[in-house]
Amino acid sequence: MDERERKGSIPGRAGADGARRRHPGRNAQRPGNNSPGGNRRPVKRSIRARRRRRNTAIRWLILIILIIGAIGGFVIWRKYGPSNERADLNQYYELEAENDIAVVVNNEVVRNNASSAEGGTEESPAPGKIYDGQYYIEYSVVHDRINKRFYWDPNENLLLYTLPGGSVSVEVGSKEYTDITEKKSEDYVILKTEGRTAYIALPFIQAYTNMEYAVYDDPADPSRAVITSEWGETQTASIKRDTQVRYQGGVKSPILTDVKKSDKVTVLEDEDDWMKVGTEDGFIGYVRTGDLRDIVTETISREFEEPVYTNISKGYTINMAWHNVSNSDANSYVLETIAGTKGLTTIAPTWFSLADTEGNVSSLADASYVNYAHQSNIEVWAVLRDFHGGISSYDETYEVLSYTSKRTKVINQVIAEALQSGVDGINLDFELISADCGEHYIQFVRELSVKCRQNGLVFSIDNYVPRPYNSHYDIEEQGAVADYVIIMGYDEHTDGSYQAGSVASVGYLEDGITEALKMVPAEKLVAGIPFYTRLWFETPKTEDELAEEAGTEAASYPNKVTSYAYGMDEAEDIVSAAGVQTEWNDTTKQNYAQWEADGGVYKIWLEDSRSLEEKLKVIKANGLAGVAEWSLGMESSGVWDLILQYVN
Repeated sequence: MDERERKGSIPGRAGADGARRRHPGRNAQRPGNNSPGGNRRPVKRSIRARRRRRNTAIRWLILIILIIGAIGGFVIWRKYGPSNERADLNQYYELEAENDIAVVVNNEVVRNNASSAEGGTEESPAPGKIYDGQYYIEYSVVHDRINKRFYWDPNENLLLYTLPGGSVSVEVGSKEYTDITEKKSEDYVILKTEGRTAYIALPFIQAYTNMEYAVYDDPADPSRAVITSEWGETQTASIKRDTQVRYQGGVKSPILTDVKKSDKVTVLEDEDDWMKVGTEDGFIGYVRTGDLRDIVTETISREFEEPVYTNISKGYTINMAWHNVSNSDANSYVLETIAGTKGLTTIAPTWFSLADTEGNVSSLADASYVNYAHQSNIEVWAVLRDFHGGISSYDETYEVLSYTSKRTKVINQVIAEALQSGVDGINLDFELISADCGEHYIQFVRELSVKCRQNGLVFSIDNYVPRPYNSHYDIEEQGAVADYVIIMGYDEHTDGSYQAGSVASVGYLEDGITEALKMVPAEKLVAGIPFYTRLWFETPKTEDELAEEAGTEAASYPNKVTSYAYGMDEAEDIVSAAGVQTEWNDTTKQNYAQWEADGGVYKIWLEDSRSLEEKLKVIKANGLAGVAEWSLGMESSGVWDLILQYVN
């Protein structure tokens, strides 16, 4: 094998030179190739094309990124950016009729109130109206939010405002009114009505009320009346920069109004990033917390002379006992009744009651009774009741008190009887007052207080222990217009109760006094205590009885209970006859006993000297005006010496 043959036998080398000759272009692509220059142009075009493709791809990528970013930014802005939507202010203020106005009282927007429409209509009266350019406020708004002494009688179309010396009275559609006995007039109609709904002119309200108001009638916004009637400490702030007040906290909430830098607002609630505020022109909404500065506490006030109801104070601790007189013959026992007492300052015979729903009064008043009491140095405060007489229901009491003419008839008859018999005071004991009757009852209290004051009669009022469900008795207002307010610290459990229990545990009395003292000064508050006890009899309910009560409150009590009230001595005799021993109950602070007989269980929480002393301690510790007892003839003889230790 020759040398060429050896070379050709090497793999990859055989025919290598021929290959190079057949493909000269391969050498032309290498740097420094000596091929002619025309072969380099396609290479450059190829490079530029690749660069163009690369740049185009980059540009598209950047564009896509920008589009995605824009979309993302738009989504974020839609979610978190502030809205420019403006609230519908007519809807915000709940305005419907053309002459409706928005009413804002003490930084609260007053909404339509269906319950304020007398007669139970379903229509909601607007809180305010404009008539002939004058602004008017709906009666229930005035009574509930501004000044509760305004009183509207829809039955006789009469507006009253009772002052210490008498009432201001206004008739519908009149510019004239009577201020106690003086005729006066204004240059506007004072009282307008739509059906049974009354509207009172704003300046007339202010004449008798410690309030300021401003009205706004910018054509761009609803007409509004902004009223301030609560005075004292409040938080205010300045707006840091031009911004908006929104309906709710959050930049997406509709805008109520714009506020400028340095505008003043009232701060109502702190909700971290947002503050609830009230503007001076009557918008209640939210601003960012960061848009407020200089948050401070201010004291706001206004010069106004409130009417003063003068009162009679006896100057000694009251020790009053009710005398349950059910017929005229009982009056003849007054000397015998008084003879068994010690330290009694006042006796309260149950003489007057409503005879019918027309305002007539039945009377058992007896001048001889009064003379006997006076000879014993005891005053007589005759009781006026709305039960145990000619009427006996909540509806009947409402029927009397909801008419001004009927209230006037009751008062005139009672005062005439009181003066004729020579009594020293009137003790009001109305216990059939529904929530709907509350404002009529309180107006009756005001009117009766005026007549008692004018005739030198002490005026006292009996009340249940204060509870939310009887708040319509308004003992705060009673404390302002009456001489004494009496809390009846008994009937914790009554003959209508579903379970046996104490007539008057010490805690029941304590709670009643504590609540009453929040509204009535101690020097006017008298606590009532019982001279009686209830004997309870319990038997398990049958299946038929439980089935009959299904779905009622009574069904949750397994035992059927009945009770009967006994005087103190009688109750102790019953326990003794049963042959059982009482045990002291440290919770109720009473002696307690129970025993089985007659197919059931008897239970009794005794009122005796020991239980009464626990109550008297509470009365004295609270510095009250005195004590009252229900009722004469039910006490044991030893209680008077005990009472004397605490009331004198």
